[in-house]
Amino acid sequence: MKLPTDHPHPLVRRLFSFWAPTTQSMRGWALASVVANAGIAVTGAGVRVTGSGLGCPTWPKCTPDSFIPVAHPEVSMLNMLVEFGNRLLTFLVLAVGAACVIAALRLAPRRPALVRLALLQPAGVLAQALWGGLVVSTMLNPFTVGMHFLISMGLIAACWMLYARAGEGDGPARRVTHRDIRRLGYVLLAAVFALLVAGVVVSGTGPHSGDVMASRFDLDIEAVARLHADIVYIVVGLTFSLMFALHVSNSTRGARRAVAALFTVELLQGVIGYTQYFLAVPAALVLLHVLGSTVVWIAALRVVTSLRTRAPEPVPAGHSPTEAPATV
Repeated sequence: MKLPTDHPHPLVRRLFSFWAPTTQSMRGWALASVVANAGIAVTGAGVRVTGSGLGCPTWPKCTPDSFIPVAHPEVSMLNMLVEFGNRLLTFLVLAVGAACVIAALRLAPRRPALVRLALLQPAGVLAQALWGGLVVSTMLNPFTVGMHFLISMGLIAACWMLYARAGEGDGPARRVTHRDIRRLGYVLLAAVFALLVAGVVVSGTGPHSGDVMASRFDLDIEAVARLHADIVYIVVGLTFSLMFALHVSNSTRGARRAVAALFTVELLQGVIGYTQYFLAVPAALVLLHVLGSTVVWIAALRVVTSLRTRAPEPVPAGHSPTEAPATV
């Protein structure tokens, strides 16, 4: 019987590559999951800046009587469609996560570490969906909205680790630079996460709440914005320090390129951040800033994984180390 993986069209073969995975296709699905989770984090911000956070005022139904948008006297149909469209994207993210799980289970030889990382994806998407219901039921409380974004960042981290680990062996982690330089990389990652948290607090204090009925943090916006800026300076300083340390220690090209990419993205993100601040936070720049924050996080994860490598696990006697696609 001819299977989709034998289809003559390359696009069809790629779409069904999770059924007969190789290391390359496993990494491809993991990277697709990174993109999908990053995308829905940005579209979620789009829901907020368009004032569509309560476009579907109930959960899991869009309205009390319907799972899909229907005319409602108190809600604009446009806002309803924006929120409902974002909910539909959850199924795309879930489908990509399921493809990762199937690929990890069918990869030969099976690698338990990849299976565990892959299982985090559909579990995380389902948890996010339930948390989304809490966001709606709390009328877009800024804490629940902010946690919604931070959970997405955690999912992106799991997806990136799956991508990185799929390209490595299962042997012990081995650093590719000095121990203290690698520790600096972890400090940098923690600082970037602190920056994301500070950004969430600024977003929960400022405009673009997602709906006129949504509450805001009772904080001084100028103070939290300055705190956010201070953490930016720390992150940029740590990134430059790491870039300098990798250069003078003649570390691997991959690590140097990863930190240079992070530094570039940070500078671009800084330009966007200051521009939106001085232009009174226009919605379009807020959306671009959320995209930039997500890219900074992914770039920081790439830096950390570039500072170590894993060799293939020793192969027991009598077993072939050659990888083969899973049997159908």
